[in-house]
Amino acid sequence: MTKPIVAVIGRPNVGKSTLFNRIIGRPLAIVHDQPGVTRDRHYADASSYGRDYTLVDTGGFDPGGDDDMKAGIIRQLKAAIEEADVILCVLDATAPPSSVDSEEVRLLRRSSKPVIYLANKADTGREDALSTELYRLGMEHLIPVSALHGRGFDDLERAITDALPPEEVEPEIEDENRPLSIAVIGKPNAGKSSLINRLLGEERLLVDSRPGTTRDTIDTIVERGGRRYKFVDTAGLRRKSKVIKGDDTVEAISVMRAIRAIDRAEIVVLLFDAAEGVAEQDAKILGLAVDRGRAIVIGLNKTDLLDREEQKTAEERARDVLAFASWAELTTLSAKTGRGVDRLLKVVDHVAESFRKRVKTGELNRFFDTVLMTHPPPTSGGRAPRFYYITQASVAPPTFSISTNHPDNIHFSYQRYVSNAIRKHFAFDGVPLRVYYRGKKPKK
Repeated sequence: MTKPIVAVIGRPNVGKSTLFNRIIGRPLAIVHDQPGVTRDRHYADASSYGRDYTLVDTGGFDPGGDDDMKAGIIRQLKAAIEEADVILCVLDATAPPSSVDSEEVRLLRRSSKPVIYLANKADTGREDALSTELYRLGMEHLIPVSALHGRGFDDLERAITDALPPEEVEPEIEDENRPLSIAVIGKPNAGKSSLINRLLGEERLLVDSRPGTTRDTIDTIVERGGRRYKFVDTAGLRRKSKVIKGDDTVEAISVMRAIRAIDRAEIVVLLFDAAEGVAEQDAKILGLAVDRGRAIVIGLNKTDLLDREEQKTAEERARDVLAFASWAELTTLSAKTGRGVDRLLKVVDHVAESFRKRVKTGELNRFFDTVLMTHPPPTSGGRAPRFYYITQASVAPPTFSISTNHPDNIHFSYQRYVSNAIRKHFAFDGVPLRVYYRGKKPKK
């Protein structure tokens, strides 16, 4: 299910990153008193009153700047506004409205997007009173908040929930006639379009040696060996410096659309140039795919240009950078020559089977009894956890529920052991497993 995107915008030093961190509940964005510290966008999943969405933190809006970095930040901001479903405009409650604020509000009025105006740094009632000056900018409603202390966040999260578009209906994963949906992600020039053209056997997607040729997501149906695949070729994800300094005004949109493509996919193929290695942005976007429970295939492309030792080094580096998804399937290929492309599809098929696999409850519990006998859970907090039974609650991704007397006392290391044991025994290759521990009182 595609999640709505909520973009946080505002001029430098109004507290956008602090607000971002407060909403998502953990410090991902850099926070510093110096204006302009946030140079790129940060992405994270968030939830307000039961509604899920993707929160995007943008660079500070400063239209007066004439250097490449400030110009790049403005391009990112405009792109974020264009692609976002809801916009949080952050203003400073302790400062009178500025010309930059006025230009920002004018820009938002032209966007026709739902905008929630916030007066941040309203730590007390005194700042609430000062923030009324901001109404001179012409907005109808303003919410005073304190990102530092959490003040006013109930009103903010309610406003976000009310502004989000209606929830989409989850498609039926087990529809056998529906083609397997695969999102191909990776930075420009990784060979994504070349890979799909190789699968199609025709020059259907525009391919160019210069980075950034693909400007939009393109769904392409591929039929091979009696099976149907829907490949989503996404615009490349650029490194931070190139996003800011480059001339591409739609670069920010490409990243957001990559996120939307992941939401629509079952399998995510991270494709990258084996000689260049995995970029930091690749890893961040792949992390969102893992959080969304997508199956993962890592494709090392252009291996025809490497010797055996160089290829081995590239594989080791990829595993190291993407250690958070150590279970992901990795394969090598050359989209240019076609070597390894058929193997990639076989890996995708195998991962898809794992993604949709269901284990019978009886078989699952017989295996789990063996696990408990060979490696019982350690005592935690002076209590010995007992397990009663395990069931597979759902597929895509495989999700399991374990009934226990003390769910809060299961050490994370033992939880990891159980997940790894399930993965290995039942061959859940290339997919994230979700294992939940549910409380149950023992029978008297």
